[in-house]
Amino acid sequence: MLQQTQVDRVVGYYTAFLSAFPSVAHCARARPAEVVRLWSGLGYNRRALNLHRAAVMMAADYGGVVPEDERALRSLPGVGPYTARAVLSFAFEADVAPVDTNVVRVLARSVAGRPLALREAQALADRLLPAGRTWEFNQAMFDLGATVCTAARPACARCPLRQQCRWKRSGSTVPDPWRASPSARPQARFDGSDRQGRGRLVDALRRADISLDMVATACGWPDDPSRAERICAALVAEGFAEWVGSMPPRLRLQ
Repeated sequence: MLQQTQVDRVVGYYTAFLSAFPSVAHCARARPAEVVRLWSGLGYNRRALNLHRAAVMMAADYGGVVPEDERALRSLPGVGPYTARAVLSFAFEADVAPVDTNVVRVLARSVAGRPLALREAQALADRLLPAGRTWEFNQAMFDLGATVCTAARPACARCPLRQQCRWKRSGSTVPDPWRASPSARPQARFDGSDRQGRGRLVDALRRADISLDMVATACGWPDDPSRAERICAALVAEGFAEWVGSMPPRLRLQ
């Protein structure tokens, strides 16, 4: 849930989710549609489907528990290097450094003083880890990036790293190292995108099945049925939805 979503938005969903699925086994036994419906409002619906698939895999291969090995974690659907390391650090207190956009920003400005690619930032974070205290270190890095060393208006005056920050010591006259880092590239426009239409369609499917002739309207593209059909085909191929019935068929969550 915390992938690309702030904590204050997640807390209520997290509590409701654990009430519905208190264990990996409960989630694995549910239909994917149940998980997708409960996810409503969090966005990035593919995460819900991946979470269900990960639960099924953990129930089948890992005795219904979350594995403590990075390779095993990264074999789960939707789990990449950042998520695997975050789980290892915060759930199991392993000496690993999860690096997200916030962490790259802190490292680029305060430590490196230059733009950093993700791989460089990961290597730098690994070198800085204080053995045995990595949980606190990682939490501090996340919080610094999210609340102090922010993208638009960094609060340098109250930053605990201001005395050694390379960018601050330069007088902030040089270009912001973060701005030139690959991680700083803006996301593609959401309004009018396929992702927006896809989200509208999934939200509509949470409420009811949709007949073929209403799919374009549900996507928000009543005059572009071919685009809507392409989104439908993707949802079906990914396991989100399925066609049922006939004359005309209806689309429903899987």
